[in-house]
Amino acid sequence: MKICVFGASSDNIDASYFDAVEDLGRKLAKNSHTVVFGGGAHGLMGAVARGAAEKNGKIIGIAPSFFDVGDILYKDSGELIFTETMAERKKMMEDISDAFIAVPGGVGTFEEFFEVLTLKQLQKHNKPLVIFNVNRYYDKLEELLEEIVKAGFMKRECKSVYKICNSAEELIAYIEGYNETLENVKKY
Repeated sequence: MKICVFGASSDNIDASYFDAVEDLGRKLAKNSHTVVFGGGAHGLMGAVARGAAEKNGKIIGIAPSFFDVGDILYKDSGELIFTETMAERKKMMEDISDAFIAVPGGVGTFEEFFEVLTLKQLQKHNKPLVIFNVNRYYDKLEELLEEIVKAGFMKRECKSVYKICNSAEELIAYIEGYNETLENVKKY
C-alpha cells in the first residue's frame, strides 16, 4: 500500500517528534508499505523517509522542481518526482496514495490534511485518513473541531471521516484493517 505522510519541514522541533516519526517510517517499511511524502530532507518529512530507508522500504518523494536547491530535498528516495507547482505536488500525492497520515506539522500540513478531509467528505475518495497524535500535538485541533461541531459549522458525523491515533501501531492497524466502502462515506 502507498501511504502518504504529511508533516513538518522544520528541524526546530523537539527530538521526540523525530524519534516517533522515524519509528513510523521503519514500521511502515517493515509492513511492506511504500512511503509517499513531500520530498523534503528536513523536519518530519525527512524523518519518515529516513526511518523507511533504514528498513530498506520503498520511498516516493514528490516535490516542486523549485525545491531542488541545496539540501532541501531527500535525495535518497527510491523515486523522486518533480512537479511544477505545489498544487500539482499535492494532487499527485493524493492520486497515487492509498492512505494518508498527518504527523505533527505547521500550516502546510494542516492545509494538506484538510484538503484530503474535504475531498473525503465530498465522496471524492474513500482512503483512510489518520492523524498521528505524537505528544498529544493534535489535541487542540480536536478541541477546535469539536467546537466547530457544537457551533453547527460541521456535522458530528464528519468526525468519523478521519481517525486520531496516539501510536504508530494503532494507526497502521487502522489503515490495514480499513474496509469502508465509498457508498458508506456520506457527504457531510
